[in-house]
Amino acid sequence: MTKYDVLKKYFGYDSFREAQETLVDGILSGKDAIGIMPTGAGKSLCYQIPALLMPGITLVISPLISLMKDQVSTLNQAGIHAAYLNSSLTAGQYRTAMKNMVNGQYKIVYVAPERLLTESFIEAVRSMDISMISVDEAHCISQWGQDFRPSYLKIPDFVSLLQKRPILTAFTATATREVKEDILALLGLENPVQITTGFDRKNLSFSVRQPGNKWRSALDVIEAHHGECGIIYCLTRKTVEEVCEQLIKSGYSATRYHAGLDDAERRNNQDDFLYDRKQIMVATNAFGMGIDKSNVRYVIHYNMPKNIESYYQEAGRAGRDGLPSDCVLLYSGQDVVTNQFFIDRMEPPEGVDEETAATIREREQERLKRMTYYCFTSDCLREYILRYFGEYGSGYCGNCSNCLTNFEEKDVTEIARNLIGCVKECRWAYGIVTIADAVHGSKNTKILRARLNENPYYGSCTEISIHLLRQVMNHLVMHGYLAVSDDEYHVVRLTDTSDEILSGGSVLMKTAKEQPKTAVPKNTKKSPSVTAEQDIDHGLFEKLRALRLEIARKEKVPPYIVFSDKTLVHMCILKPKTRSEMLRVSGVGEMKYEKYGEQFLDVVKNRSD
Repeated sequence: MTKYDVLKKYFGYDSFREAQETLVDGILSGKDAIGIMPTGAGKSLCYQIPALLMPGITLVISPLISLMKDQVSTLNQAGIHAAYLNSSLTAGQYRTAMKNMVNGQYKIVYVAPERLLTESFIEAVRSMDISMISVDEAHCISQWGQDFRPSYLKIPDFVSLLQKRPILTAFTATATREVKEDILALLGLENPVQITTGFDRKNLSFSVRQPGNKWRSALDVIEAHHGECGIIYCLTRKTVEEVCEQLIKSGYSATRYHAGLDDAERRNNQDDFLYDRKQIMVATNAFGMGIDKSNVRYVIHYNMPKNIESYYQEAGRAGRDGLPSDCVLLYSGQDVVTNQFFIDRMEPPEGVDEETAATIREREQERLKRMTYYCFTSDCLREYILRYFGEYGSGYCGNCSNCLTNFEEKDVTEIARNLIGCVKECRWAYGIVTIADAVHGSKNTKILRARLNENPYYGSCTEISIHLLRQVMNHLVMHGYLAVSDDEYHVVRLTDTSDEILSGGSVLMKTAKEQPKTAVPKNTKKSPSVTAEQDIDHGLFEKLRALRLEIARKEKVPPYIVFSDKTLVHMCILKPKTRSEMLRVSGVGEMKYEKYGEQFLDVVKNRSD
């Protein structure tokens, strides 16, 4: 078989994406490889297809049980013999899987990094022909990555124990320049094929809101995606519980996930979401890495996460099938305080000295600042994220809340001088909210107790809305005219450039002129993701989706493993009536057709008759 035969037979695609083919060709020629590709770009195919064409077995090192289960289930459904080795197996299941692996019954085996150096595993693999070791979520090896796992540092030790060095490959969706350098060096990749396809996910729409009522704003998004699956990320367990409870009381199909639940409940709740028994997952960042659920149509961040890497990874769980999906961040100032609290109390990684731990903490604080600036920028949100990862675009994507908002450039010099002047004249340091309240002329207890009503700039901006005052304060911080301390108090301080404004400099700031030009429809029963690209037969789509759910429940697999939404949409467009026509549908390979093809053909034919 050729690589094209494997691609079509098992995965249902007629052609590779350019980056995929380059990596596959490099691996098949015997080279190491590293692929940095966004979620949904098909990273797994880059090692799975060579694994099926090479003579021996491929070990895939993966950080999470859920990721392994999902990948193995998908492979088995496609007719590929695969297994995983992790702590979710009973002792008997583990021994059986090990025996089958040694006997060559699997082409691909997923293994947790903690298992690599166990005596039984080393003894088993020494007699095996290992063609390739592929490291998934490879950013976990770097202490500068957002998901550093010390167990990943043991991978080179494991490789050194093998009789023959296999091909080494590494894949991740998010890696800054420092993280990529760590991956290359720590894994010891030798003259690898290197592909970075870019981080842009064009099907995702990004928006930031600063609502007075987060719950109402979240409901707006949920109602706009009536009947569709979504994830709501919260910073704390308490918020997860509150939001999930409110959703259930309001009649929504929701479940929850956080580290405070026992293993059984977390597993059951996760399965309820994956198997479409529940439509909405409310979770902390403990949920998600490795979850390949393709039909998540929206991700809401109820709180701002701690850094851009985490945000983009979590937001990227929407629209993995390539269909239009929404990523909405609901910001409030308390989010910054909560994240700083977590940073202040973070435990250093195992084996890290005090100096390195301090450096890591400083990095986390800088990342938090960059994340906060994202919530206030008036520039293109997509461009801001891409720039963070070292990419540069046109500066206008047309698919984020900023690009869809009319801005006007406003001279806020006088406001800026009053704010900076107030900070300068304060006898003690205060936070952004207190300074804004002071120039606004507030008579609240805190202002009066601090005697800020005696500050020369007190009440100098009584005609300016408190919302605009805080916007200008954040603008001054973003551009270095003021600074916010990294300690637990987050007080505002002057910088070397503060006097530039007081001594005659000017400050221009973009402000929203009007509401976004396009509004998201509410309470629609037609999936926005399905209607965005094609005017399809919605009745047929729903019938196909119902059949998929029926099959999935019988086979006890998540529905998206049978066929993705994208594949069902393509069926609605092509309306195949024969085997050959069905095999033209993206995502329908020979193995999938043999299992399900006739059933789906019958639905299409009956709809057409």
